[in-house]
Amino acid sequence: MTTSRFLTSVAAAFLVLTGSLAAAAPAGAVDCPSGQFCAWEHADYQGQRANWQGDDGWWEGYIADNDSSWANHGIVGPGIPAHVQIFDGAWQGGDMTLCLAPGQEVSWNGVANDRGDSHRWAHGC
Repeated sequence: MTTSRFLTSVAAAFLVLTGSLAAAAPAGAVDCPSGQFCAWEHADYQGQRANWQGDDGWWEGYIADNDSSWANHGIVGPGIPAHVQIFDGAWQGGDMTLCLAPGQEVSWNGVANDRGDSHRWAHGC
């Protein structure tokens, strides 16, 4: 094998290997920072993500009534509210559409889909 053919084969193998690795890297709930609650505008943690460390009584912008997947990466400890309650009304009003336990990730839920307007951290569901 000539040097040029060998280098071409090595380069092709490198591209195939790195392309496969990049395609295999999962996106999604792992993108939600530690200590935060995250909501995505599409199922399977796709689209724009909103994230919060504390309560939010009025979701604004693209995420209000446009949430389709969720992750609770909140901090767990004595006395720390670690569950996330999501509501279909501003200021935690209306119906609770979903409640996430610590560490829970939901890639889609038909009842909660496109209904979130506010949330709060709580000691339970």
